[in-house]
Amino acid sequence: MRVVVGMLWLLALGGPPQAQGACPSQCSCSLHVLSDGSKARTVVCNDPDMTLPPASVPLDTSKLRLERTAIRRVPGDAFKTLGRLEQLWLPYNALCELSALMLRGLRRLRELRMPGNRLAAFPWAALRDAPQLRLLDLQANRLSAVPPEAARFLGNLTFLDLSSNQLLRLPQELLATWIHLHTGPFLPGHHARLVLGLQDNPWVCDCRLYDLVHFLEGWAPNLAFIEARLRCASPRSLAGVVFSQLELRKCQSPELHPGMTSIRSPLGSRVLLRCGATGVPGPEMSWSRANGHPLNGTVHQEVSSDGTSWALLGLPAVSQLDSGDYICQAKNFLGASETLISLVVTEPQTSTERSGGPGARWARTGEGAEAAAYNKMVARHVPHVPEPGVPATGPPVPNAKEQLFLQHFQMRPPEEHSDVPAGSHEAQTVSSLKVVGDTYQSVTLVWKAPQAGNTTALSVLYAVFGKRDMRRVLVQPGKTSVTIRGLVPKVKYVACVCVRGLVPRKEQCVIFSTDEVVDAEATQRLINVVVISVAAVIALPLTLLVCCGAVRRRWRKCHAGGSAEATGAYVNLERLGHSEDGSEDLSQHSLSEADRLLSARSSLDSQAVGIRASRRINEYFC
Repeated sequence: MRVVVGMLWLLALGGPPQAQGACPSQCSCSLHVLSDGSKARTVVCNDPDMTLPPASVPLDTSKLRLERTAIRRVPGDAFKTLGRLEQLWLPYNALCELSALMLRGLRRLRELRMPGNRLAAFPWAALRDAPQLRLLDLQANRLSAVPPEAARFLGNLTFLDLSSNQLLRLPQELLATWIHLHTGPFLPGHHARLVLGLQDNPWVCDCRLYDLVHFLEGWAPNLAFIEARLRCASPRSLAGVVFSQLELRKCQSPELHPGMTSIRSPLGSRVLLRCGATGVPGPEMSWSRANGHPLNGTVHQEVSSDGTSWALLGLPAVSQLDSGDYICQAKNFLGASETLISLVVTEPQTSTERSGGPGARWARTGEGAEAAAYNKMVARHVPHVPEPGVPATGPPVPNAKEQLFLQHFQMRPPEEHSDVPAGSHEAQTVSSLKVVGDTYQSVTLVWKAPQAGNTTALSVLYAVFGKRDMRRVLVQPGKTSVTIRGLVPKVKYVACVCVRGLVPRKEQCVIFSTDEVVDAEATQRLINVVVISVAAVIALPLTLLVCCGAVRRRWRKCHAGGSAEATGAYVNLERLGHSEDGSEDLSQHSLSEADRLLSARSSLDSQAVGIRASRRINEYFC
């Protein structure tokens, strides 16, 4: 009878120890009955000296908790015999390494909780061995990234907690697995299909976070967040900003905008190669040579106001060795884009320039780019074009303009007079050409023409700097100014004034920019106003001081009394009197000292002296 009772007691505990396994000595085991009448065993191990998972865990264990131990790694065969295990909790241990085979054999596993460990990586592929897994808790670890391939093993989860890690961003592949939650069927009264914990991570708020931000903005009834107000950690300008307040741009691969694909430049000149690109984030720009040779110049990078990144390659004093193909590359994390620019270095165009003649010397010693240029662009009008009867000095009329074509010619230096054609004195008629700013669409040209007669006809030629087409404005004889209208703001122009039919000389041309001319005029007006204001501020107190002094002295003279006061203010008077013959003459009275010195207190005293003298006199007072 005792044997039968003992066997029944063992069966009540779940079978003999040989079949089910004994409870580990460092753990506590408990047996409880589930709602369906089945029995479930729970094993809890919390020995702080435990360094490996226990080996002798009962086979019928459905819940295993290893918490607050010194376990640092989990071998691949640690739980392979626990085929009935449904909950595996490993919270607040020292775990830093997990085997990719740690979940092998756990076909019934539904919960895997591993918060508060030191995991810098997680074996996502191990989730294939747990097809029934619905809850994964990796809170408070050291995960810095979720690889894109992890999205293939997270599709069955209904709870995922990645909060309090070191995540910077999430892969688009993972977000794509959650997109269907926005449009999937939802049954009222049921729990949300997915609960996410993403808070307390150092999110980098750049274009790569664009999809996550927009995913969070779209409300989905099948999706819930443990904490919905996610915040940026970097860049520094966005630290602490909530995702809902961000305005991010979608990432874009670089797109190049080369300036020119082929450039020809004379020997010894300076060449500037430009290459621009757009992309999100802004691409990194670089220059290189197709032949692998090092660059003979400097690279400067800048970003324009519209977000375009520019790389400028400056080549000073190019030689034949600089000829060839140059590669401009723009690169960001999405990819790279390249373009090819060819540079051809040519010889000087004329023998005079190669031999270093007077013309070349004159061009080298000029000031600025205009004086140093060897070739200038001048206009040659189309023949048989009728000229208008009245010269145009106002806005150019379309039917009164002639389309002009440009031809290159060698600028003559001032000392070469032998090559100037007949009528060279007429060619030098126009001088001191200046530009006066009116508006951004018009300028006024002013010049001097002292040698021009009343019948000398002048022409004004102007065009956009570097263009081959010029326009001509006829100037009435005797005029020394003309207004050109219809210009484009912030554009560089060249204008020449010369005798009609002659080639303009260098000093008869001027290069200007519409915005610079207007700004210079505005600056000059401002300077004039400031100077006048300062002069008024300085001169006004001095003027008031002088006036006050004069008034004070006048007041003292009018109110002074006594003989002592009168003796200090005497004047010598000259009197215009009548001579014996009746004519008036100006003579000086030779009276006594007391009689001829008169007080200047009032004109009435002077008139009284004239009456006593019994003569008609005219006296002038100071």
